[in-house]
Amino acid sequence: MVSQGKEKSMELFLYHYYEAATGPFRNLSALSIEEAQQVQRRLQQNKNMFASQRSDDYIVIRRDLEMRARDLFIAKGGRPTNTYPHYMTLGPCEWIKHWYQNGREVRIPLADVAPETISFTYGDLFPTMRYKDDKPYRGKVYLKNEVLRLVDEYGWPQDWNKDGDQGPERYIEVQVWDDRVIRLFLSNLKE
Repeated sequence: MVSQGKEKSMELFLYHYYEAATGPFRNLSALSIEEAQQVQRRLQQNKNMFASQRSDDYIVIRRDLEMRARDLFIAKGGRPTNTYPHYMTLGPCEWIKHWYQNGREVRIPLADVAPETISFTYGDLFPTMRYKDDKPYRGKVYLKNEVLRLVDEYGWPQDWNKDGDQGPERYIEVQVWDDRVIRLFLSNLKE
């Protein structure tokens, strides 16, 4: 399994998936709680979207988990400039693209992102921080060099758990804590 992580590390990209009609990097965490809950209620009405399955307290739980992840990231030496992250995956995950009616993706080379501005969880932030089992990567965030070692040890969830029948880990999530990464992408998109 060691070669699996090293193979992909040569060509690693961060992926962001979004609804084509809405556009990339629209973030509920950028809104007030009330505004985010209004958006969430609208999303819940569209039963064809993955977000419609979220509970009514999703926004409150999300904010708490984001604060916890940010604190853990800072404790490891991370330097976030935002109070909340933008979400991406390390490597592709077609499953997420299907959360949307007309899903699109953005790719940003991992090498283009300052390591002190991104953290990683082995799986989505929600189950990673909330599931109580004995998996050693629960409740933790990782730096770039750490997550690549984790991939060497456990593999890519996108490969070993494509169908989600092996647990909640379906991808490696990237938390981007600096808007400069997003602004750079968006300015390149306009050119």
